[in-house]
Amino acid sequence: MIAPVRDAMIVAGGQGTRLRPLTLTTPKPLLPLCGLPFLSGVIRNLAAIGVDRVLLVVGRDPSPFMVLRADAAAFGVTVEAVPEPEPLDTAGGVRAALDQVRGTFLVLNGDILTGLDLAHLIDAHRTSRATATLSLTRVEDTSAFGVCVLEGTRITDFVEKPPPGSLPGQDAVNAGTYVLEPEALARFPLGRLSFERQVFPGLVEAGDMVQGVVSDAVWADLGTPRRLLDGQRMVLDGGIEWPAPSPVLADTDAARRRSDIEVASSAEIRGPVSLLPGTSIAAGATVGPHVVIGSGSWVGRGTSIRDSLLLDGCMIGSDVEVEAALLGHRVVIGDRVRLRGEVVVGDGERVPDDAAPEPGSRLPD
Repeated sequence: MIAPVRDAMIVAGGQGTRLRPLTLTTPKPLLPLCGLPFLSGVIRNLAAIGVDRVLLVVGRDPSPFMVLRADAAAFGVTVEAVPEPEPLDTAGGVRAALDQVRGTFLVLNGDILTGLDLAHLIDAHRTSRATATLSLTRVEDTSAFGVCVLEGTRITDFVEKPPPGSLPGQDAVNAGTYVLEPEALARFPLGRLSFERQVFPGLVEAGDMVQGVVSDAVWADLGTPRRLLDGQRMVLDGGIEWPAPSPVLADTDAARRRSDIEVASSAEIRGPVSLLPGTSIAAGATVGPHVVIGSGSWVGRGTSIRDSLLLDGCMIGSDVEVEAALLGHRVVIGDRVRLRGEVVVGDGERVPDDAAPEPGSRLPD
């Protein structure tokens, strides 16, 4: 029996500028996806394939990520942080922590939602005796990506943003999940280091076996408001299996709710939605589809919410319309407010009665 991979590194040091102001108080990889910090879901999936230690490559301050430890421990995983006092590009932080891994290890990006079969990727890596194995996904327009040129499963070249049709039969791009042997990085010096520009091209040039495994699994960057909402939609629709807080009951309308949810008899829940503990929905309100409402939140009379994410403790007034919006923790929305078109409201903000911010607004600016 092939021994499981026990170590995984998650690169989670990005600033999350496109999701501000939410990321001014919560690092992007810790924003909730259907009720769990995103990285908690990643760690639970890693535990399922035998990983028992996760190293988080983060920025200068690792303390926000320590909230992951208790949940990870419940699944038999220890979490350790590897801070980067200064940005070291995509591979520099991983290289700096190389002495902590125990043989073959996984590398994942901290803002990529994927249904990739990690066990299959590991098996393919070991069967081929590769130094590095990259998960790949196919794209229609190669001009926006770096293409991995394949001969069978072996990557023989990397071509940056080739015009469509200029590489017949080559449409596979890096999907950001890797299985690596320690020697894949040990030959490179400490400091700034890029997987895409230095490590993988360097291994190919040196004649190492660099393998590409193409998958049609879900692959989504969660780095913008629209993409985060799209990822939430995929999970709620069942397009990808993703861990959920427990216990959660799903009713006949595909509404996932805890037992302590209060929904007025004249309110309407249009699944799929996820309602977390202590949420109250007042008379005449309509919630859903594709909505997640965090713990301890209140939705007022006659209010409509769809295709949106509300974090814990939100108070939404009466006759409010919320569509394609992201609301931080403890946001207070007045009566008759209109929030449409990827409006993002930061933690603790108050939006006054009758306000109608422009689509795409960030509150505060």
